[in-house]
Amino acid sequence: MHPIGDKFRSKNVLITGGLGMIGTTIARKLVQGGANVTLADVNSAVYGANLFNIEGIREQVTVSVCDIRDTEAMKALVQGKDIIFNLAAQVSHNDSMQNPALDADINYIGHLNVLENVRRHSPEAVIIHSGSRLQFGKIEYNPVDEKHPLRPRTPYALNKTAAENSYLFYHQIHGIRCVLFRIANPYGPRSQMRHNKYSMINWFIRQAMEGHTLKVFGTGEQVRDYIYVDDLADAMIQSAVTEGCFGEVFNLGSGIGTHFKEMVETIVKVVRKGQVQFVPWPEAYINVETGDYVSDITKLKKVLAWNPQIQLADGIERTHDYYRQHQSHYW
Repeated sequence: MHPIGDKFRSKNVLITGGLGMIGTTIARKLVQGGANVTLADVNSAVYGANLFNIEGIREQVTVSVCDIRDTEAMKALVQGKDIIFNLAAQVSHNDSMQNPALDADINYIGHLNVLENVRRHSPEAVIIHSGSRLQFGKIEYNPVDEKHPLRPRTPYALNKTAAENSYLFYHQIHGIRCVLFRIANPYGPRSQMRHNKYSMINWFIRQAMEGHTLKVFGTGEQVRDYIYVDDLADAMIQSAVTEGCFGEVFNLGSGIGTHFKEMVETIVKVVRKGQVQFVPWPEAYINVETGDYVSDITKLKKVLAWNPQIQLADGIERTHDYYRQHQSHYW
């Protein structure tokens, strides 16, 4: 039997931001599970969209090139859907500082547009939101549970939080079944590799593969929680068919803290190229640095009976293997 069983067989599923790393990882699993999958994406490479990500399942999915801010497009796409993974986003917290209005338009108003169309045209659908650990802002304690204060330090984090509150409003007032995630640092195959604005592990893997110096800010002692994309996708998929998840907010990470320098040294060891250099923090990054972060995933594990399976070194090795085979499609 397929790992997700028959729970998605013949289900009609919409994934916005569906051509990115997370969207296509979910899509591949759902196609194997017998779901009817539609991918909606504005198809912008800077946000991670890549048609090669659906190589091997291209004939088994429907692709719609559109924007979540397009009311008519969303009206048509949400109708008849059982589950909606609403992953479309502006993805860079630094870019959000430069253009906060665009970030708000996509990450808040765009999601509100999808929600309102679900309320009007597909109120029985389950909808999944991908928020960020950056919503917490400055970290007061670790591991961070869902009750930790939210003090966003960038428009990106602020708009993710505004969107999350909108989902909760639509759940409480309109009965829309939604699941909210605050995701740690995801990485893995099918991520964009063109810039370092997000998915730092992937960017460092590219740097190492090209024999460059991997520059680490400060002493590299900062702690992060890295989650492999398959583990992330499995949790999201399970949550969509788990009654106890509806209307709830969950941290989604590995639950393991890793020093930045350890992560980078692992990459150099796996790739067998590149070198590490420690450099001062740039001013733009100091502004959004939130301190050490480790996800407390107790709540999610309790509701889903889910556990991350891929350790960091294994995940880096799998990711490197993928790009070694398919580098020409990513940079």
